[in-house]
Amino acid sequence: MSGEGRLDDPEVVRREYATEAGLRARQSIYGGVYGPGAWDVAVAAVAEARPGRVLEVGCGWGEFAERVEREVGAEVVALDLSPRMVELARERGLDARVGDVEELPFANADFDCAVANWMLYHVPDLDRGLAELTRVLRPCGRLVAATNSNRHLNELWALVGRDRTIEATRFFSENGEERLRAHFPRVERRDVMGHVVFENARAARGYIASSIAHKHLAPLVPDFEGPLRATRVNTIFVAEKA
Repeated sequence: MSGEGRLDDPEVVRREYATEAGLRARQSIYGGVYGPGAWDVAVAAVAEARPGRVLEVGCGWGEFAERVEREVGAEVVALDLSPRMVELARERGLDARVGDVEELPFANADFDCAVANWMLYHVPDLDRGLAELTRVLRPCGRLVAATNSNRHLNELWALVGRDRTIEATRFFSENGEERLRAHFPRVERRDVMGHVVFENARAARGYIASSIAHKHLAPLVPDFEGPLRATRVNTIFVAEKA
């Protein structure tokens, strides 16, 4: 379909994150989130490791990295493919660098903890990316990786006939543990559920139009009265190196 792109297509991802507009539009809905915060769970998972040095890959504009520095007190290096995102992260005072998780520019065993929040489904060669994250972690180092379930916002996607069962399998709640266990001997799954409220059809269309792979479906959102409540299903994976 016109406008459709793959989440793990490097050119699609580069184009999407060349500016912050799409990411800001997607994140704007989370002002209407109810239930436990997935970011809170991810920060807590980082803090548990008591790290001195943390790497975040796919850092975006650095909001999470900044929070880890402030709340955990660790030294954080933030990495992103997008020069624009790195620029925004540096404006927060972060040590932010342009780089690719498939070829990390760091020495072996350089970090106590690594973070990959809502980005591993963008990685074309996931096993290579996970191998690189394992390489730069110290013995017993921890990876915190957040993602969504295939059931995330099901009520919203049902409006436009999106069928998740026929889509390519990437790094989601349903298969993330299996992919991680190929690289980490210990993997724990922490599910976080709640809901998001879309106040009207315009808000629903706006969110879908800001998506990376499915913006072409936005015009299919039918008019509806009143708010739409969509189930939020996130997973924080905590994986530890031997």
